Amino acid sequence: MPIHELPNNPTFANQVQLLENVTYAAADGEPLGMDLLVPWTTTLKADHAEKRPLIVFVQGSSWTTPNLGRQIPQLVPFVQDGYIVATVRHRSAAEGHPFPAYLEDVKTAIRYLRVNASQYDIDPQRVAIWGTSSGANAALLVGLTPDDPRYRSDVFLNESDRVNAVVSCFAPTDVKDTFEYTAKVPGSDLLQYSLFGTDKDEWDAKKKAMSPLYQVKKDKDYPPFILLHGDADKKVPYDEMESMYKALQDQGVDVEAYRVKNADHERDFWSPRVYSTIHRFLDQVEKPSR
Repeated sequence: MPIHELPNNPTFANQVQLLENVTYAAADGEPLGMDLLVPWTTTLKADHAEKRPLIVFVQGSSWTTPNLGRQIPQLVPFVQDGYIVATVRHRSAAEGHPFPAYLEDVKTAIRYLRVNASQYDIDPQRVAIWGTSSGANAALLVGLTPDDPRYRSDVFLNESDRVNAVVSCFAPTDVKDTFEYTAKVPGSDLLQYSLFGTDKDEWDAKKKAMSPLYQVKKDKDYPPFILLHGDADKKVPYDEMESMYKALQDQGVDVEAYRVKNADHERDFWSPRVYSTIHRFLDQVEKPSR
């Protein structure tokens, strides 16, 4: 048998690497980290490295510490198609960091990535945020509260946390409604104490501030949104997405919504069709010349 030949890959096409545990800030004495998916050319500093649109991804975790093992591998095709993906971790409510700690952290991470855009071959003018579950709650709030001083930490102050696209998958959009829906789930009360404090008289106001549904304002310059939710979700009721969709539509926001039939929370929600729908939306916003 002859020895077969294969071409080499001098441009490192489709070669993706994971940069783990990149510290983007510290809060309450704790380092805050992210993982970045980047092409090989980013760390090789190849002359032909292009500036790429950024996806900031926030994994759901009930506002605690996420398990990233399932989702990061699914994001590799986005890097192979020309994106940089940063998966951001935030402080955990279960470890004594109530709202708005997680939102402050995600916004800080966006500003860090803009400050360091050249290091990671990021185009700082093309930044999208994508979240799942509690991470989608964060993503929606980021999109609805650009550069809001209420949620701004004291680092990277000269940069913006504004994004130009928001992807929300099965988000709690009305937090009070979400906790009522899951009232019988073990640990629900404990999580509420962690997020909202011990004074129950303050809970309703804090839940409202934490609910994207109530942050949609008139005459604001919002980015495009895409909302996806399973209609058999047992953790976040599907009708919260419908309410969010209507609220955005009523203010003339560019928004798409998708009902994933018979899908529960996470798990069977994901499919090639879901990923391709999100991919198409991001391409329209982040790569308009395509």
